[in-house]
Amino acid sequence: METTELIDILSRGEDSRHQFKADITNANSLAAEVVAFSNSSGGRIFIGVNDDGSVRGLSNDDVARLNQLIANAATNNVRPAMAPLTENVPHPNGIVLVITVPEGISKPYMVAQDGALSIWVKKGSDKRRVNDREEILRLFQQAGSVHADETPVARLSAGDIDLPYFERFFEGQFGESLAQHNQPLPQLLTNMNLMNQGQLNVAGGLLFAKTPQYALPAFIVKAVAFVGTEIEDERYIDSRDITGKLADMFQQTLGFIVANTRAAQGEQGFNTQGQPEIPRIVWEELVANALIHRDYFVSAPVRVLVFADRVEIISPGHLPNNLTIENIKAGNSNMRNPILASFAAKLLPYRGLGSGLLRALRAWPQIELIDDRAGNLFKVTVARPSGQDA
Repeated sequence: METTELIDILSRGEDSRHQFKADITNANSLAAEVVAFSNSSGGRIFIGVNDDGSVRGLSNDDVARLNQLIANAATNNVRPAMAPLTENVPHPNGIVLVITVPEGISKPYMVAQDGALSIWVKKGSDKRRVNDREEILRLFQQAGSVHADETPVARLSAGDIDLPYFERFFEGQFGESLAQHNQPLPQLLTNMNLMNQGQLNVAGGLLFAKTPQYALPAFIVKAVAFVGTEIEDERYIDSRDITGKLADMFQQTLGFIVANTRAAQGEQGFNTQGQPEIPRIVWEELVANALIHRDYFVSAPVRVLVFADRVEIISPGHLPNNLTIENIKAGNSNMRNPILASFAAKLLPYRGLGSGLLRALRAWPQIELIDDRAGNLFKVTVARPSGQDA
């Protein structure tokens, strides 16, 4: 890093990627800063810099001491251990030691202190300790060591399966009736990755339970059709809490959107049904993606909001890991819920492989994708044609 680049960065102040420290003398304090960056999006720590961005500077003895402290903290106080990069950048007021911490690939990283472990993440320019179970599980999810859809659900067992529905699915997939199969139902469900530890997991419950929301009440679709263009408008045309199995929620959500958007007559006769203002495949792909790829560690519904000028589909959870809007537009994907995704291809018009959003964009390019990492959600906004165009 050149001195001019250092001065430019310091002039912009602290943010979620840049932290200023006049000095650090405690290994645990340094470990917490490093862990917070590793569990978030990575960043740099500038030592020898005051909070206001002015340079205090470090002596050669300071630099030697800090490099030893960094090596010890990253090895002995961080789990798993890491090796952050350091750089000594000259400045008229003295040396600034820059620690570069990449986003970790083995999240969650933890600080080991007095036999206890603590997890830290960035919050703006500061850091905060993570105590919430759902947030800790999301960090494990980012590392690929756990998936929300395989989590056992305490109040759902094999007895909660919608047996006729499951029998039809089983016969259609395997070409034999469930009665012809020798294994007991709990063993069969376990072998199909739908049951863990004697309980249906999230995937098993959402796919095949008679009433999944009995034990999974947050995993629904909240759908509202408004008169105008603002969510603050208290006037609405239709409002529903859509529940049931994943396939039922898919069909009902699709029906809600179609019922609350226009059908264009075009050049057809007066008594014909008309064509939908936006191709049906757009809604099929977007709704399927919202239900399959949402973050099931977040206890919140998928929201579908129909406005006069647009439709918003909002899924809990931002894009996983290093996936970006540009990545998914290029056809890349990340299986956040691999069990749901594998079964959805057999129950929904879902093909996976990162192609769904591409098909939707080809059919209707007026789609905006928003990855809101601060709000931990993913929003798809579909522009509706004006009344004159419909």
